Amino acid sequence: MSLSRRQVAVAAAAVPLALAATGTAHAGARRTPTLYIAGDSTAAQKYKDAAPETGWGMAIPFFLQGPRLAVSNHAVNGRSSKSFVDEGRLKVILSALRPGDFLLVQFAHNDEKAEDPTRYTEPWSTYQQYLRMYLDGARALGARPVLATSVERRRFDAAGKALPTHGEYPAAMRALAAEERVPLLDVQALSLALWQRLGVEETKKYFNWTATEQDNTHFNPPGAIEVARLVARELLRTRVLGPRDVRRLDERIPESWITWP
Repeated sequence: MSLSRRQVAVAAAAVPLALAATGTAHAGARRTPTLYIAGDSTAAQKYKDAAPETGWGMAIPFFLQGPRLAVSNHAVNGRSSKSFVDEGRLKVILSALRPGDFLLVQFAHNDEKAEDPTRYTEPWSTYQQYLRMYLDGARALGARPVLATSVERRRFDAAGKALPTHGEYPAAMRALAAEERVPLLDVQALSLALWQRLGVEETKKYFNWTATEQDNTHFNPPGAIEVARLVARELLRTRVLGPRDVRRLDERIPESWITWP
C-alpha cells in the first residue's frame, strides 16, 4: 500500500515527538549530518556473492569528508520510486531523518517497466507524484531533499554514439526540481557524456562485464567510483555541500577500497 502525502506528513511529525521523549541530555550535543540515499540497484550496496558488481553509493563516501557528513545508503535492487514507497522503505528513512540531514533520490530504471504494475510510473504524472512524497517527507522533518537523474546505461549506436535510455523520466525530474526549487544533480546527462568520451570499448571497463556476464546497466568498482565522483561534484556544484564537505574530487581512488560484505 502506498503512502499518501498525509501519511508521509504523519510519519514525519512523529519523529520530533519521539526525540522530545528522550529528554534534553543530548540537546546540546553536535550531530554529524547524514546523507540518505533512496534509489535502485545502480546505487545500492552489493554483497560478496554479487562481486564485482558495485553500486555508486558504495563509493560516494570516498569523496565526502567523513567527520563532517555520514552516509546511509538505502538504495535497493529492483526498486522504483513507487515500489520503494509501497514497501515502506521511504517510511524507514523518514523515521531516521533529522533536521540538517539530506535525502538524495535517484529513480527511473525500474519506473520504466510498463509490464510491471508494482513498479511502473508514468513520467509526467505518477512518477512526479511519488517523487513529491520524498520531497514533502524530507522537508517536513527539516531535512534537505535532493533529486538526481538516473545514471545512464551503456548503449551505443552503430556509429559509436552514446544513446540515452531513460525516455522522458530525466526531463520529468528536471521539471519537478525546478517547480519545487529542489537541487538537481544531472547524473543522466553527465554520465551519458562520460560514456561518449570513453567510447564503446573503454566503457566495458566501467560496467559489470565479466567472463560470464555482459551487464550494461550495473557497474564494477571503476565505474561505481567514477559515477560517485560525478555525484559528489554535482553536490558541490549545486551548493548542497560546500568545499569543506568534499574531498579527492580529482584524485585517483584505488579499486581496493571497494569491499563487499
